[in-house]
Amino acid sequence: MTSMVDNEIEEDATVGVAADLLGLTVRTLHHWDEIGLASPSRRTPAGHRLYTWDDLERLSRIVAYREAGLSLDAIRHVLDDATAAIGDTLREQRAQLTERIHDLQQLDERLERMTDAHERGILMSDDEQREVFGEDWDPQQASAARFVWGGSKQWAQFAERSASRSRSQWRALSQAMSDLQRDLAGAVNRGVEPGSEEADDLAERHRELFSNFFPLTRQMQVCLGRMFEADPGFSSYYDGIGDGLAAWFRQSIDESARHHGIDPDTATWE
Repeated sequence: MTSMVDNEIEEDATVGVAADLLGLTVRTLHHWDEIGLASPSRRTPAGHRLYTWDDLERLSRIVAYREAGLSLDAIRHVLDDATAAIGDTLREQRAQLTERIHDLQQLDERLERMTDAHERGILMSDDEQREVFGEDWDPQQASAARFVWGGSKQWAQFAERSASRSRSQWRALSQAMSDLQRDLAGAVNRGVEPGSEEADDLAERHRELFSNFFPLTRQMQVCLGRMFEADPGFSSYYDGIGDGLAAWFRQSIDESARHHGIDPDTATWE
């Protein structure tokens, strides 16, 4: 509400003048007139809208309540119903606003976690990661993975899931991975043949467990199996779990893929 509206004007205001006084658009005033929320009391002989001081006062109140967040229907109720409890209406609006602020704060927290997850991978401190994954865990592994895979769809999927994963869920995944590695070592030590039912079950457990990080197809798993055997860092890690495990695991993944109609020799990351 401007000072020009607070005092009686000397003559009726055209729609353009009224719009300027109130910081509105002519289109808005036309709309409010069409819906019967705020219609001008007078018109020129040519039919153009003319707003009296009382009309402008009503428009000022509409602007004030609209800026407070009330809907046009709620504003109409406040202005036109003599029995309307304005205080109740405003308290209800505040309650809705409080709820919206809470929702926006939660959204902001989710966006912050999502941003951090895309940048850091695992949203735990170094000490928390060692507590969950074991003292031998290197917290820099996530940073190294981001350097290599940060531009991939799989890193984005990993980050999206990491953003909503709790410490207890990470701990459960870590335990499941440890159990799988123990069973892989047991299988290779007992001479379980790649392609056997037991080896196939272990390969499928690995694929399902790994899919907690990003969806892992059988073709993608074949590509991982190659890397487990060919990459010195991975092969050393798996052979440290069980003698010859890197090669055995790659062969087992290949045989499992064949049992599902996939030629491991032509498998690609898809």
